[in-house]
Amino acid sequence: MFTGIVEEVGTIKQSNSKSTIVELTIACHKILEDVHIGDSISVNGACLTVTAFTKDSFTVQVIKGTEAKTYLNKLNQGAEVNLERAMSGNGRFGGHFVLGHVDEVGTITNIKATDNSKIVSIKTTSKAIGEMVQQGSIAVDGVSLSIFQLNEQSFDIHLIPETRKSTILNDKRVGDAVHLETDMLFKYVNRIMNSNNATLTEDKLKAFGF
Repeated sequence: MFTGIVEEVGTIKQSNSKSTIVELTIACHKILEDVHIGDSISVNGACLTVTAFTKDSFTVQVIKGTEAKTYLNKLNQGAEVNLERAMSGNGRFGGHFVLGHVDEVGTITNIKATDNSKIVSIKTTSKAIGEMVQQGSIAVDGVSLSIFQLNEQSFDIHLIPETRKSTILNDKRVGDAVHLETDMLFKYVNRIMNSNNATLTEDKLKAFGF
């Protein structure tokens, strides 16, 4: 599990296709401080497992199922990626619960610069839109963000200076793809509410502070 707070921007050092997998070697520094074989690393919001590492890079494998749900197989040498290690149980939890399971690949349709932020519009499927709420949480390329404006086929996010400085989102352009993961807590509540034998009601949720 992750928080959506990017720790480091890494660089694709090598990308190799092998039968049903794509092997990515990613150059970085901070992520390697305590890396082990088998560790989970969020790469642009997709949870991948470390299969090898050196003093300046680590390697992960993108299997066919993951490849079909992401754009990771299209990353070339030199591409930058957002990186986050699995969340620690002894630190502050600054983002929101992120599983690293990409729900959809969205497309940036508009970027508008303001004095203090960039407003980015992202088009996605009606299914993903149905799992969002205005001012709720969304992970975009692994970055925990708030939904500023929710529309029928798209939503807007704001990129503050710190987000632009510490992630790859500032370099995205209109037409670029982004990984989307909707809020896990929303999914669970929605599943319970729509269950035929659900005992959880709207009144109970309000009583619990939702």
